Amino acid sequence: MLDSSAPIGIFDSGIGGMTVASAVTKLLPQENTIYFGDTAHLPYGDKSTAAIQAYSIKICNMLLQQNCKLILIACNSASAAAYELVREYVGSKAKVLNVIDPVVDYVKEHYEGKTIGLIGTKQTVLSNVYKKKVDALDRNIHLKSLATPLLAPMIEEGFFDNNISESVIANYLSDASLDGIEALILGCTHYPLIKTQIRKFYGEAIETLDTSEIVARSLKAWLEQHYLINEKGEGKRQFYVSDYTLSFEQSTNIFFGRQIQLEHYPLWE
Repeated sequence: MLDSSAPIGIFDSGIGGMTVASAVTKLLPQENTIYFGDTAHLPYGDKSTAAIQAYSIKICNMLLQQNCKLILIACNSASAAAYELVREYVGSKAKVLNVIDPVVDYVKEHYEGKTIGLIGTKQTVLSNVYKKKVDALDRNIHLKSLATPLLAPMIEEGFFDNNISESVIANYLSDASLDGIEALILGCTHYPLIKTQIRKFYGEAIETLDTSEIVARSLKAWLEQHYLINEKGEGKRQFYVSDYTLSFEQSTNIFFGRQIQLEHYPLWE
């Protein structure tokens, strides 16, 4: 029996999952959360499936030791490469959610018969996980995908909302493979940080789907459905990284508006 006051574990290769963690804490401020950024191995987007699976299992071990009631894989690359393995590994000890299925469900409800785009890491796009799931909906939705490998490391290095990021974003979004889309899935949890620039590029013509908000709403609905909402006041936030850097600690302020204390937790000693 899962404990409603137990924490929610959220992990990503680095800073991108903070967009999801921030959305979750805004929607569910009473929940205790533990965030793990695998900064020693970022980005996941250019890693092999086997490597991402190994990292994910190690992180889940740590989150299970913290008695998490739910583990959210807040990374599209890890969701594509490791979700099924992690879910099997965790078993009944905690619920495991990913960031892909809630977005596919949203697309199913809102974009029948439409053409939509997806940008993400090489791992996410080449896995074809979004296309397989969207095609399985049988809703006549045409998905056009483009790997945008420079975006995640660019954001990790703090290059967003400036001329450099604007130029890189425009170069990617001008690619002919995205012609004719009516909406764009931000298929990497880093990308909400450049959402404003993406919307500026497209204007009002194309809806930009902020996956962090969609995932947070889905997570809340699951907790409500299973009577696992924490009712015990203001939630506690904990943050761990596999490799501590000052720049990462400073970047976390962007999401939570205050200084965050990072704890170093190496995955391999």
